[in-house]
Order: sequence, then C-alpha cells, then structure tokens
Amino acid sequence: MYIVTGGAGFIGSNLVRALLKSKQEEVIVVDNLVEGRKFLNIADSAISDYMDQDEFLSRIEKDRAFLSNIKCVFHQGACSDTTEWDGHYMMKNNFTYSKILLHACLDQNVRFIYASSAAVYGSSMNFKEQVKNEKPLNVYGYSKLLFDQYVRKLKLTNKQQVVGLRYFNVYGPRESHKGSMASVAYHFNKQIEAKGSANLFKGSHGYKDGEQQRDFIYVDDVCAVNLWFLLNSHISGIYNLGTGNPSSFNAVANAIINWHKKGNINYIDFPDDLENAYQSFTSADLDNFRRTGCDIEFSDINQGINQYLNYLSG
Repeated sequence: MYIVTGGAGFIGSNLVRALLKSKQEEVIVVDNLVEGRKFLNIADSAISDYMDQDEFLSRIEKDRAFLSNIKCVFHQGACSDTTEWDGHYMMKNNFTYSKILLHACLDQNVRFIYASSAAVYGSSMNFKEQVKNEKPLNVYGYSKLLFDQYVRKLKLTNKQQVVGLRYFNVYGPRESHKGSMASVAYHFNKQIEAKGSANLFKGSHGYKDGEQQRDFIYVDDVCAVNLWFLLNSHISGIYNLGTGNPSSFNAVANAIINWHKKGNINYIDFPDDLENAYQSFTSADLDNFRRTGCDIEFSDINQGINQYLNYLSG
C-alpha cells in the first residue's frame, strides 16, 4: 500500500495513476479539497481511501503505527504558489507538516520520496545541488530549501530511504485547477484556442523577446523517476529533476502552434513586480542524478507538447 499526499493535485494525481497502473496495489490519497475541482483529477482512479490533510496529520501524530503497512509515502502535497507571501501559512504547510510526516515515516521505516523544487535556486545561474547555489527569490522557494536543509542533516539507517526531487518546470495533464500557477504550456494553448495568439514576455534580464529559457519536463517523466527511486530503495539524497535541456518560451509556443497548425505569438511588457522575483533561466544539472544509475530518457519539448495536446484533445 502507498500514500500520495497532494494526490488530487497535478503531479500527485498523475503519480497515483502511475502507481495503480504499474504496482497494482492500493493507494491512499491525502489532500485538501478546499479547491473542490481537484476531485476531477482522481475521479477516474480506483484509490482505496481518501483522507483530508488535517485528518491525516492528526492520525499520524496520535498513532505512527498507522503507517506500519505502508511501503512508501510520496509527499507531493504543498502550497506551490510562488506568489503567496503569507510566510506563516507557507512554512506551516510546506515545512512543519513535512517534518512531522518525515519523522513518522522514519519511525516506521517507511520510504519517503518528496517533492522539492528548482525554486530553491532562485537567482542562481548554477543548478548543481550545492548550498552555494541556493538563493530562493520567494517564500515558497525558501520553504522548500529549508526542508532540504533539514533532510541533509539526517543520519539514515540502511532500512530507511529519503529522496528529495527538485522539480523544474513540470507540465502536462491534470493541471487546469492550478489557475495562474499552471504551466506556460497550458496557458499558451488556452490563449491560442481562444484568440489565436500566445502572450509571451518581451525581452528581460538580458534575453530577447520570448527567449527566456526554462527546463520544462513532462509530468509522465516525473512520475517515472519517482517509481524508479521506489524500486531502488537503497538510494537516498536530494536530486534535480529536469531534462537538463532548457527550452525558450518561444520554443514552447511554437510547438503548440505547430500542433494546432495555426496561431501566432504576441509579446507583452514584462511586469514590473516580477523584476526581482523571476527566474529567466533554469537548467537542471543532472550529474548527481545520473550517478544513481537512473537512465530514464526524457521527452523533449516537442514530444512532450504533442503528448499533452493529444491528451487535451482526446
């Protein structure tokens, strides 16, 4: 049996489906359905149980033995809104909750694979998993970094596994509920469908119009890596999870235009309020990740966009 926190969210719901398909075992989803539309992400998945986040947290605080029959907790639950500046809420949700769950898992020797974020690098231009490169630009990135720092201090036994995966820019099915925090691929596609034009930022931070670059990774590849670490329980650590091959926003928009066989790009002014809180370039350094032996090949931007839009049109 497995637990996926944030299991009704974007990456979590895709991971639930991947687990049910590949492992054919029971999966418990933990989430907060204040945003009720998220139920659609798991409505077609035969989960064994659902628990509200607060109910789950209360349960493990009272009785950690509740986890004794769980093989692995995939901790995907978090506030991932990079524009949220309520630090009290962010730290309680992303840091304190994660610590409580982590220690409950360690106490029962339950594997713990969790979602970190490339937001920990912030303004850095070096994306190797080293302290000197970690310069978050927002409280979300800081909350993820603080938990990574906490994990780094752990002394694990050979029966324990803790893996942190620093997700770069993930896109794909089941992200529509995220609204403004959904991927640019999602938004560009909606804009082209509605008005025939995708809105990209004009040049900024030394980049020409639409040439800001991010490391975009398709959600199926993210799920495949989570399952790979599940199969390799002797490996712990914090690893980047991107393709290592960044793409410009122009490339994303053009891949969508090519799929539709119509559309164009409209460049809009770069917002003043993002000037000091925006990553214009990200690229996962995969050296440490590849040293684990994981040889999963990732979809390039054209392959990923085609898979995504085929899903949306189906």
